[in-house]
Amino acid sequence: MNRRLFIHRSAILFTLASAGQGASCFGNTDKQELGYTIKQFEDEGLVQFSYAILADRKIVLVDPARDPAPYYAYAKEQGAKIIAVVETHSHADFVSSHLEIHQDQNVPVYVSKLLQATYPHQTFDDGDTLKISDHIVLHAINTPGHSADSISVLLKDRGNDVAIFSGDAVLIGGVGRPDLREYSGQQASQREKLARQLFHTVNNSYLKLADHVLLYPAHGGGSFCGNAIKDLKQSTIGAERKQNFAFQKRSEEEFVQLILSDRSPIPVYFPYNVALNRKGAAALHTSLSGIPIIAASMAKVLESKVVDTRKAAQFRQSHFPKAINIPERSKSESWIGTFIAPQESFYLVADTKQEVQLQLEKLAKIGYEQFVKAAVIYGDYKGQKSATFDQAAFDRNQTDYFIVDVRTVAEAKAEPVFKEAHNIPLAELTQHIAELPLDKIIVVHCASGYRSAIASSLINESAPGTRVWDVGEHIKEYKQSKN
Repeated sequence: MNRRLFIHRSAILFTLASAGQGASCFGNTDKQELGYTIKQFEDEGLVQFSYAILADRKIVLVDPARDPAPYYAYAKEQGAKIIAVVETHSHADFVSSHLEIHQDQNVPVYVSKLLQATYPHQTFDDGDTLKISDHIVLHAINTPGHSADSISVLLKDRGNDVAIFSGDAVLIGGVGRPDLREYSGQQASQREKLARQLFHTVNNSYLKLADHVLLYPAHGGGSFCGNAIKDLKQSTIGAERKQNFAFQKRSEEEFVQLILSDRSPIPVYFPYNVALNRKGAAALHTSLSGIPIIAASMAKVLESKVVDTRKAAQFRQSHFPKAINIPERSKSESWIGTFIAPQESFYLVADTKQEVQLQLEKLAKIGYEQFVKAAVIYGDYKGQKSATFDQAAFDRNQTDYFIVDVRTVAEAKAEPVFKEAHNIPLAELTQHIAELPLDKIIVVHCASGYRSAIASSLINESAPGTRVWDVGEHIKEYKQSKN
């Protein structure tokens, strides 16, 4: 298996000559004159950012993603050497390559002592520093709230604060959720404790920084790790004073109530990722190379769950019995990690060998490649056919059907489509399937047809024989008729 760059990334390069200056993208400044360079890597599917801080031909990585190849390529391109990895916390939504980089490059991994890491590491807490060059030094700041072990990394140039790598403590427009760790074996009461710590992190650490300090978070808009995150890649403390709801003046009690008031469901893979990151994941290439790839005729699918990543139209025409359809799309790995529990083995289905490869690589981002019993190339296999949406029959009398809207609560309230629809967000659907009137035809819709494809397959997987119609892309016609 080729070790290619499996995460679709865009890289943003920031060059700054001295403290207090703004960032210029892809600047032509002579690199010999720069104090340092910051390169941001983006995983668009998980909306995850990682960083390479370059100074004096030495690189420190912050929160690297599962595949270390992009960082190695950047170091080679710059004629530089990776000297350290810093983890801002034990991540819940993706698997980091910190252990693999440590083993490959023989470099230390810096984490808070509160993380309780079981891999070789050096502690990095309040007062600790990591020197990259004569002028560039990284300072650790304990910033609990998203998690107890969260740290932020303050970059100083000649003693001046220039940039802060916030992990999930502070995000652009918001802050990291304080309720994730209760799903990692700790008590639910920890939510409030962490929310209070987050209040003090914002007020005692971040608000004391100067407006010009650049903010580099671990996530952007659309991440599960925070609410109200803006779709931006970097910010400044000054901008956050104006736009970040958590930076606005309010009492601790008001802050805690606000932070805990809007908590969407958490994918089941999050606690698994936290634990895996605490011990360190296996090397990517080694982990992927052991997965068998087989033809559909060889799969004994009744023995395990089946996740079919083909397009919804292909799935409806032919699929394995009780298969779950999670079509390839941005964030599809997160949906798989929502409906397949950690340690639960499953077959992964795609249409071609190339698509199988893509799906395995995406699953590796959340550490699920090790649960794949085999990757199945479906090809022209003749399987089971799903019921199709009878639009004419549905339009004659919609009250004859039980309509399920699997959009979020906010989406359903903002733009109702069918008067008689019952809103059950997709992330919560499996908890309510037993409550559905299975003697009626279930009609499922979302905003575009993607989530309804997943939902209809989930209902059929849980309650075989149920008559389910997926409105699919027809929903666009109904939405247009409302306007």
